[in-house]
Amino acid sequence: MTSVIQLEECRERIRKELDTVVDFWLRYSHDPDHGGFFNCIGRDGKVYDDLKYVWLQGRQVWMYCRLYRTVERFHKPEILEAAKAGGAFLRRFARVSGGCGGDWKCAFCLTRDGKPVKIQRTIFSECFYILAMDELSRVTGDTDMQLEANQMMEQLIYWVQEDASGLGRPQLAGDAPTNNMAVPMMLLCLVHQITEGRGPDVVGKYRKLGCWCVQQILQHIQRNGTAILENVSPEGGELPGCKGRLQNPGKNYMNQNINSPLDAALPISSYGELGHSDQVLQRTAINKYLKLPFQDGWDKKHGGLFYFLDVDKHCPTQLEWNMKLWWPHCEALIAFLMAYKQTKNPELLQRFFQVYEYTFSHFPDCQGGEWFGYLTQEGKVALDFKGGPFKGFFHVPRCLYMCESILDDLLAEKT
Repeated sequence: MTSVIQLEECRERIRKELDTVVDFWLRYSHDPDHGGFFNCIGRDGKVYDDLKYVWLQGRQVWMYCRLYRTVERFHKPEILEAAKAGGAFLRRFARVSGGCGGDWKCAFCLTRDGKPVKIQRTIFSECFYILAMDELSRVTGDTDMQLEANQMMEQLIYWVQEDASGLGRPQLAGDAPTNNMAVPMMLLCLVHQITEGRGPDVVGKYRKLGCWCVQQILQHIQRNGTAILENVSPEGGELPGCKGRLQNPGKNYMNQNINSPLDAALPISSYGELGHSDQVLQRTAINKYLKLPFQDGWDKKHGGLFYFLDVDKHCPTQLEWNMKLWWPHCEALIAFLMAYKQTKNPELLQRFFQVYEYTFSHFPDCQGGEWFGYLTQEGKVALDFKGGPFKGFFHVPRCLYMCESILDDLLAEKT
């Protein structure tokens, strides 16, 4: 039986860690000359590359705004001003005319002063632009930002459900159509963002899309319920080869652009809280998208979550498959703690503590602050930078923020 003292100690550690992480990014990531944020930050806080990545710019704006809006100790002028500066940089430079048919694409990478360097043929830069604009509009009251978020959301829906040609990615003869879990997963997150706290007209507008996303995610339960596969056919069938056998106990935003069962469990179960309560869906989320991948993905010898697995036990072709990365562990912490709050199943809380012990004994840098992101299978630091093209001010602070909030609720229930 977990004691109140144990939960309080855990909350205090998480709270202190969040303060440290926020201080690190406030101290080292802001660009006073051109606006926006430096993303490539070394162990000691020094900038080692001044390229700016739109995913991370949008995520940092969102994170600052969410902390400013919902956590009293972060309701500070410097955090709001940083969010505004990041939002202004995004609005000025992120959108580039690179899509087909007159569509606007967001760049993936920009120079320090905002010149586009690279465009990806995916939807994810646009997704994080939407998150930033919607959340920033909530703290500033800027209706133009909200309109921009809504307009880009409509474009994403069109790309995904009607015509993907605006992404500039042709369908090649040998490339089988694929339902990759990243797309419905990310769209469902956007549905939650845009509808949060808004009226029934907004919720109703996106209800159908939310249901479609959940249905698409559920197609990834394969092999008679014994496996979650990252890529399936649009009809929900298993694909051949390595692509079809791929499993991801966490999720990989780095170069596969896929989402994970551990992350999927969050919005599927949360979707019930938006007026679609379904106990069966909740059990599916926990049993299939939490317990099952954890059972397969936890390294029983060294601890931690593997990055990739092959469902048929072949060696995955991804060279980093057995590494331990920061964000799968962040997502696992949130998911298990949220699931415990919903069910009060002690097994889920013990899984949370199992991940917690590994995470907090391996990733935080007690000397320099913030977290390392990339460990070997044995848990040694492989790459010691604090920020890079895919690691920024998002997964770590979001995890700490959400876990602190959930622990607050759990402790309040016990008093």
